[in-house]
Amino acid sequence: MININWDPDIPEDNDFLIVCISNNEIFINTNNCFYMTPLELQNKNIELIDRSYIGKLNSKKIFAINIKEQEKIFFEKINLRNLLPFIEQEDFIILSRALEIINWKTKHKFCGKCGERITENISEGFLRCNKCGFIIYPEISPAIIVGITKDDKILLAHNDKFKENMYSIIAGFVEWGESLEDTVKREVMEEIGITIKNIKYFNSQTWPFPNSLMVGFTAEYDSGEIIPDGVEITDAKWFDKNNLPDLPKKGSIARNIIDTICK
Repeated sequence: MININWDPDIPEDNDFLIVCISNNEIFINTNNCFYMTPLELQNKNIELIDRSYIGKLNSKKIFAINIKEQEKIFFEKINLRNLLPFIEQEDFIILSRALEIINWKTKHKFCGKCGERITENISEGFLRCNKCGFIIYPEISPAIIVGITKDDKILLAHNDKFKENMYSIIAGFVEWGESLEDTVKREVMEEIGITIKNIKYFNSQTWPFPNSLMVGFTAEYDSGEIIPDGVEITDAKWFDKNNLPDLPKKGSIARNIIDTICK
Protein backbone atom coordinates (compact mmCIF):
# COMPACT_ATOMS: atom_id res chain seq x y z
CA MET A 1 0.00 0.00 0.00
CA ILE A 2 1.22 3.49 -0.77
CA ASN A 3 2.48 5.38 2.26
CA ILE A 4 1.27 8.97 2.01
CA ASN A 5 3.12 11.87 3.61
CA TRP A 6 4.39 15.22 2.41
CA ASP A 7 8.18 14.88 2.64
CA PRO A 8 9.36 16.28 -0.73
CA ASP A 9 13.09 15.53 -0.45
CA ILE A 10 14.55 13.76 -3.50
CA PRO A 11 16.81 10.81 -2.60
CA GLU A 12 20.44 11.62 -3.43
CA ASP A 13 21.02 8.11 -4.79
CA ASN A 14 18.31 8.65 -7.46
CA ASP A 15 16.52 5.54 -6.23
CA PHE A 16 12.99 6.76 -6.79
CA LEU A 17 10.19 6.56 -9.36
CA ILE A 18 8.58 9.25 -11.50
CA VAL A 19 5.12 9.60 -13.02
CA CYS A 20 5.31 11.89 -16.05
CA ILE A 21 2.19 13.91 -16.87
CA SER A 22 1.34 16.30 -19.68
CA ASN A 23 -2.12 17.74 -20.38
CA ASN A 24 -3.75 15.27 -17.95
CA GLU A 25 -2.26 12.27 -19.73
CA ILE A 26 0.34 9.85 -18.46
CA PHE A 27 3.48 8.87 -20.34
CA ILE A 28 4.42 5.19 -20.53
CA ASN A 29 7.82 3.85 -21.57
CA THR A 30 8.76 1.22 -24.13
CA ASN A 31 7.86 -1.49 -21.61
CA ASN A 32 4.37 -0.02 -21.23
CA CYS A 33 5.20 0.99 -17.68
CA PHE A 34 4.00 4.29 -16.20
CA TYR A 35 6.72 4.45 -13.51
CA MET A 36 9.89 6.03 -14.90
CA THR A 37 13.34 6.04 -13.35
CA PRO A 38 15.69 9.05 -13.28
CA LEU A 39 17.99 7.16 -15.66
CA GLU A 40 15.22 6.89 -18.27
CA LEU A 41 14.75 10.66 -18.18
CA GLN A 42 18.41 11.54 -18.63
CA ASN A 43 19.25 13.36 -21.85
CA LYS A 44 15.57 13.99 -22.56
CA ASN A 45 14.72 17.53 -23.56
CA ILE A 46 12.10 17.95 -20.86
CA GLU A 47 10.69 21.34 -19.95
CA LEU A 48 9.49 20.92 -16.38
CA ILE A 49 6.43 22.86 -15.21
CA ASP A 50 6.14 21.43 -11.73
CA ARG A 51 7.15 18.54 -9.48
CA SER A 52 5.06 16.98 -6.70
CA TYR A 53 5.76 14.32 -4.13
CA ILE A 54 3.17 11.53 -4.18
CA GLY A 55 4.22 9.11 -1.44
CA LYS A 56 6.06 5.82 -1.01
CA LEU A 57 5.40 2.47 -2.64
CA ASN A 58 7.32 -0.42 -1.09
CA SER A 59 9.65 2.10 0.61
CA LYS A 60 10.47 3.78 -2.72
CA LYS A 61 9.53 7.43 -3.14
CA ILE A 62 7.31 8.41 -6.05
CA PHE A 63 7.22 11.87 -7.63
CA ALA A 64 4.94 13.27 -10.31
CA ILE A 65 6.27 15.77 -12.83
CA ASN A 66 4.16 18.03 -14.99
CA ILE A 67 5.95 18.69 -18.28
CA LYS A 68 5.23 20.70 -21.40
CA GLU A 69 4.01 18.83 -24.46
CA GLN A 70 6.94 17.52 -26.48
CA GLU A 71 7.14 15.00 -29.28
CA LYS A 72 8.68 11.53 -29.00
CA ILE A 73 9.98 11.83 -25.45
CA PHE A 74 8.50 8.49 -24.53
CA PHE A 75 6.88 5.61 -26.31
CA GLU A 76 3.29 6.64 -25.73
CA LYS A 77 0.95 8.88 -23.77
CA ILE A 78 -2.35 7.56 -22.46
CA ASN A 79 -5.45 8.73 -20.60
CA LEU A 80 -5.91 7.16 -17.16
CA ARG A 81 -9.49 6.16 -18.06
CA ASN A 82 -8.09 3.90 -20.76
CA LEU A 83 -5.60 2.36 -18.34
CA LEU A 84 -8.24 1.59 -15.71
CA PRO A 85 -9.25 -1.93 -16.88
CA PHE A 86 -5.63 -3.08 -17.09
CA ILE A 87 -3.95 -1.87 -13.90
CA GLU A 88 -4.04 -2.81 -10.25
CA GLN A 89 -6.19 -0.73 -7.91
CA GLU A 90 -3.11 0.40 -5.99
CA ASP A 91 -1.56 1.76 -9.18
CA PHE A 92 -4.83 3.51 -10.04
CA ILE A 93 -4.75 5.22 -6.64
CA ILE A 94 -1.15 6.38 -7.17
CA LEU A 95 -1.83 7.72 -10.68
CA SER A 96 -5.07 9.35 -9.52
CA ARG A 97 -3.22 11.09 -6.72
CA ALA A 98 -0.56 12.28 -9.15
CA LEU A 99 -3.13 13.74 -11.55
CA GLU A 100 -5.16 15.41 -8.82
CA ILE A 101 -2.16 17.04 -7.13
CA ILE A 102 -0.79 18.30 -10.46
CA ASN A 103 -4.20 19.70 -11.45
CA TRP A 104 -4.72 21.30 -8.04
CA LYS A 105 -1.37 23.08 -8.09
CA THR A 106 -1.84 24.15 -11.72
CA LYS A 107 -5.14 25.87 -10.84
CA HIS A 108 -3.72 27.68 -7.81
CA LYS A 109 -0.78 29.68 -9.06
CA PHE A 110 -2.14 32.82 -7.38
CA CYS A 111 -3.67 33.44 -3.97
CA GLY A 112 -7.46 33.71 -4.10
CA LYS A 113 -7.44 36.19 -1.19
CA CYS A 114 -4.72 38.75 -1.98
CA GLY A 115 -3.76 37.87 -5.57
CA GLU A 116 -0.09 37.25 -4.79
CA ARG A 117 1.64 34.50 -6.72
CA ILE A 118 1.89 31.26 -4.72
CA THR A 119 5.60 30.57 -4.40
CA GLU A 120 5.73 28.17 -1.46
CA ASN A 121 5.85 24.52 -2.41
CA ILE A 122 3.32 22.00 -1.15
CA SER A 123 3.75 21.26 2.56
CA GLU A 124 1.68 19.08 4.88
CA GLY A 125 -1.01 18.69 2.26
CA PHE A 126 -1.86 22.33 1.53
CA LEU A 127 -0.54 25.43 -0.22
CA ARG A 128 0.13 28.65 1.66
CA CYS A 129 0.46 32.19 0.34
CA ASN A 130 3.75 33.73 1.44
CA LYS A 131 2.25 37.22 1.58
CA CYS A 132 -1.03 36.89 3.50
CA GLY A 133 -0.75 33.33 4.85
CA PHE A 134 -3.96 32.15 3.17
CA ILE A 135 -4.12 28.35 3.08
CA ILE A 136 -5.42 26.48 0.04
CA TYR A 137 -6.55 22.93 0.73
CA PRO A 138 -6.85 20.18 -1.89
CA GLU A 139 -10.07 20.13 -3.89
CA ILE A 140 -12.11 16.94 -3.56
CA SER A 141 -15.62 16.90 -5.01
CA PRO A 142 -17.80 14.16 -3.48
CA ALA A 143 -20.27 12.42 -5.76
CA ILE A 144 -22.65 9.50 -5.33
CA ILE A 145 -23.32 6.57 -7.63
CA VAL A 146 -26.11 4.08 -7.03
CA GLY A 147 -27.21 0.72 -8.42
CA ILE A 148 -31.00 0.29 -8.19
CA THR A 149 -32.78 -3.06 -8.32
CA LYS A 150 -36.39 -4.14 -8.78
CA ASP A 151 -37.00 -7.85 -8.22
CA ASP A 152 -34.40 -9.55 -10.49
CA LYS A 153 -33.76 -6.50 -12.68
CA ILE A 154 -31.28 -3.60 -12.53
CA LEU A 155 -31.93 -0.03 -13.62
CA LEU A 156 -29.46 1.28 -16.18
CA ALA A 157 -29.45 4.67 -17.88
CA HIS A 158 -27.94 6.15 -21.03
CA ASN A 159 -26.24 9.50 -20.55
CA ASP A 160 -26.11 11.82 -23.55
CA LYS A 161 -22.27 11.76 -23.28
CA PHE A 162 -22.09 7.97 -23.57
CA LYS A 163 -21.37 6.10 -26.76
CA GLU A 164 -24.33 4.41 -28.43
CA ASN A 165 -25.84 1.46 -26.51
CA MET A 166 -23.72 2.13 -23.41
CA TYR A 167 -25.63 2.24 -20.14
CA SER A 168 -24.59 2.76 -16.54
CA ILE A 169 -26.06 3.52 -13.12
CA ILE A 170 -27.21 6.86 -11.74
CA ALA A 171 -24.57 9.27 -10.41
CA GLY A 172 -24.31 12.92 -9.39
CA PHE A 173 -22.49 15.46 -7.26
CA VAL A 174 -23.27 16.26 -3.63
CA GLU A 175 -24.74 19.72 -3.10
CA TRP A 176 -24.31 22.09 -0.14
CA GLY A 177 -26.16 20.97 2.98
CA GLU A 178 -26.85 17.45 1.71
CA SER A 179 -26.04 14.12 3.27
CA LEU A 180 -24.88 11.41 0.89
CA GLU A 181 -28.22 9.63 1.26
CA ASP A 182 -30.10 12.84 0.45
CA THR A 183 -28.00 13.20 -2.69
CA VAL A 184 -28.81 9.64 -3.77
CA LYS A 185 -32.56 10.26 -3.45
CA ARG A 186 -32.42 13.65 -5.18
CA GLU A 187 -30.29 12.51 -8.11
CA VAL A 188 -32.51 9.49 -8.77
CA MET A 189 -35.66 11.62 -8.65
CA GLU A 190 -34.17 14.39 -10.82
CA GLU A 191 -32.71 12.11 -13.47
CA ILE A 192 -35.30 9.33 -13.78
CA GLY A 193 -38.31 10.35 -11.65
CA ILE A 194 -38.63 7.42 -9.23
CA THR A 195 -38.29 7.01 -5.47
CA ILE A 196 -36.05 4.41 -3.85
CA LYS A 197 -35.67 2.67 -0.50
CA ASN A 198 -33.20 0.52 1.48
CA ILE A 199 -30.19 2.65 0.52
CA LYS A 200 -26.99 0.86 1.51
CA TYR A 201 -23.34 1.89 1.31
CA PHE A 202 -21.29 -0.15 -1.20
CA ASN A 203 -17.76 1.30 -1.28
CA SER A 204 -15.88 4.32 -2.61
CA GLN A 205 -13.29 5.12 -5.26
CA THR A 206 -11.06 8.06 -6.10
CA TRP A 207 -12.05 9.46 -9.49
CA PRO A 208 -9.55 12.05 -10.77
CA PHE A 209 -11.64 13.40 -13.65
CA PRO A 210 -10.79 15.94 -12.46
CA ASN A 211 -11.06 15.61 -8.64
CA SER A 212 -14.00 13.50 -7.50
CA LEU A 213 -14.51 10.98 -4.75
CA MET A 214 -17.18 8.53 -5.89
CA VAL A 215 -19.24 7.09 -3.02
CA GLY A 216 -21.18 4.01 -4.10
CA PHE A 217 -24.56 2.77 -2.91
CA THR A 218 -27.18 0.17 -3.73
CA ALA A 219 -30.91 0.73 -3.37
CA GLU A 220 -34.29 -0.82 -4.18
CA TYR A 221 -37.12 0.59 -6.28
CA ASP A 222 -39.96 2.07 -4.22
CA SER A 223 -42.44 3.89 -6.47
CA GLY A 224 -42.99 5.90 -9.63
CA GLU A 225 -42.55 5.55 -13.37
CA ILE A 226 -39.19 5.97 -15.09
CA ILE A 227 -39.08 9.35 -16.82
CA PRO A 228 -35.60 10.36 -18.07
CA ASP A 229 -34.86 14.04 -17.55
CA GLY A 230 -33.99 14.44 -21.25
CA VAL A 231 -30.95 16.56 -20.40
CA GLU A 232 -28.36 14.25 -18.92
CA ILE A 233 -30.32 11.01 -19.19
CA THR A 234 -31.81 10.24 -22.59
CA ASP A 235 -32.98 6.71 -21.80
CA ALA A 236 -33.39 4.51 -18.72
CA LYS A 237 -34.99 1.10 -18.26
CA TRP A 238 -34.97 -2.10 -16.26
CA PHE A 239 -32.59 -4.73 -17.61
CA ASP A 240 -32.58 -8.43 -16.94
CA LYS A 241 -29.34 -9.27 -15.11
CA ASN A 242 -28.51 -11.88 -17.75
CA ASN A 243 -29.13 -9.57 -20.72
CA LEU A 244 -27.18 -6.34 -20.28
CA PRO A 245 -26.14 -3.61 -22.76
CA ASP A 246 -22.60 -2.22 -23.10
CA LEU A 247 -21.33 -1.27 -19.64
CA PRO A 248 -18.64 0.98 -18.10
CA LYS A 249 -15.07 -0.29 -18.11
CA LYS A 250 -13.82 -2.87 -15.66
CA GLY A 251 -12.17 -1.31 -12.62
CA SER A 252 -14.62 1.58 -12.30
CA ILE A 253 -16.89 1.71 -9.27
CA ALA A 254 -19.90 1.79 -11.62
CA ARG A 255 -18.88 -1.54 -13.15
CA ASN A 256 -18.06 -3.00 -9.73
CA ILE A 257 -21.55 -2.18 -8.46
CA ILE A 258 -23.20 -3.58 -11.60
CA ASP A 259 -21.13 -6.78 -11.51
CA THR A 260 -21.87 -7.31 -7.82
CA ILE A 261 -25.60 -6.85 -8.29
CA CYS A 262 -25.71 -9.10 -11.35
CA LYS A 263 -23.46 -11.94 -10.23
